[in-house]
Amino acid sequence: MAPTTGDDMILSIDDIKKAASVKLPSIVREFYNAGSTNQITVTENTTAYSKYRLRPRVLVDVSKADMTTTLFGQRIDFPLCVSPAGIQAMAHPDGELATSRACAKRQVHMGISSFSNYSVEDVRAAGLEVGPIHHTMQLYSMQDREAQLRIIKRAENAGCAAIFLTADSPVLGVRYNEYRNDFRTSEGLGFPMLEKTSDAIRAQTHDDGFTAVNSDSHSWAKEIPWLRSVTKMQIWIKGVLTAEDVQLAIKYGCDGVIVSNHGGRQLDETSPTIDALPECTRAAKGKIRIHIDGGIRNGTDIFKALALGAECVWIGRPMIWGLAYDGEAGVTKTLDILYEEFKRCMQLCGCNTIADITPASLGIIRRDGPLARL
Repeated sequence: MAPTTGDDMILSIDDIKKAASVKLPSIVREFYNAGSTNQITVTENTTAYSKYRLRPRVLVDVSKADMTTTLFGQRIDFPLCVSPAGIQAMAHPDGELATSRACAKRQVHMGISSFSNYSVEDVRAAGLEVGPIHHTMQLYSMQDREAQLRIIKRAENAGCAAIFLTADSPVLGVRYNEYRNDFRTSEGLGFPMLEKTSDAIRAQTHDDGFTAVNSDSHSWAKEIPWLRSVTKMQIWIKGVLTAEDVQLAIKYGCDGVIVSNHGGRQLDETSPTIDALPECTRAAKGKIRIHIDGGIRNGTDIFKALALGAECVWIGRPMIWGLAYDGEAGVTKTLDILYEEFKRCMQLCGCNTIADITPASLGIIRRDGPLARL
C-alpha cells in the first residue's frame, strides 16, 4: 500500500489545527486560539470531556443508524452546527462565505457573527446556492438601538431563523495576547453588519472598538421584551452557565439557550461547558431547548454532550482551523471528520438514533477506582 500524503493525512481535528497553525500569522493564530487571562477555561473546555467515559452496549444491529435530527424545522445530517465566530476572513479570504457553503454541503446550520466580514445577505446567499440551510444572527446588546434594529431587520429579511443574543459580554474579557500584540483586524476587512469600514476598525484597538459599540447596561427585563417587540425570529440566549439563568430564560419566554463560556474568551476560571450542562439541563425541565458549545474536538465529545442533555452542539475554533487550512474544502473536511467520528461512536455504543443517547451511555471517573454511572 502506498504511503498516504497531503490531505489523506488529515485524519482528526488536531491534524486540522496543526495544518492551520502553519498558515496563520502568529498574531491571528493567537487571536483565534487564546482565551482570557490565565487560559484555564479555554483549556478545560476540552480536557473536561475526558473524565466522562463511554458505556457501550454490544450485539446491537447498528447497520441503519440514523444521526439526523431536526432544528429550526429542518432535518440536519447530525446534531452539530457552526457557531457565529467573527472575523473569519482573517483565516481565509472567502471567510463566512466559504463556511456557509460548507455547512450547506454537509447539511448543518450556521450562526453569523455581528463581526462577520461579509453581510448576512451574502452569507445566506452563499449557503443557499449549495442547498437548504438555516442561519442564525448573533447579536450583542448595543448602545445604538437603531443600529441594532437594522441588524435584526436585515437578518429577518434575509431569512434567518433566530437571534442568538450573546449575554456573557457586557464588557470584553481580559485577553493578554491582544494587548501584547496590539491586535487589530487585518487591513481591508470591514464589518458590514456593524456598518464599519476597515479604516474605522483599524483606528481603534479591538477592545476599544467593542466598548464603543457594546452596551454594558443590558438586562433580561430590557433586552428580551424589546427583541420580542421588533422581530418574529426565535430568540436564543448564548452564554448561559447556570440553572438560575436557564430559569430566567424560561421566565422571559426565550426559545433556547446555548450553554457557553464564549470559548474561554470572556471570564476565565468559569466551569467548562460540559460540566455546566447537566445543571442547565435539569433546570430546563423540557421547557426550553438546550444546546452547547466550547471544547468539542471529536465525535465522541458530541456524543457525550448529547448524553448529558444537549439537543445539539456548536463548534467555533475547529471551523476556523478548517477555514485556515483550506477554505471551504477545509471546513467541509472538518465537518466530515466530526460526522464520521460521531457516527462510529454511536454505532460502537449500540445507539441507532439520537434518542438512544442517554445518561446511561456514560460513566464518570472516580478517584477510588470504579466507574460511576451517571
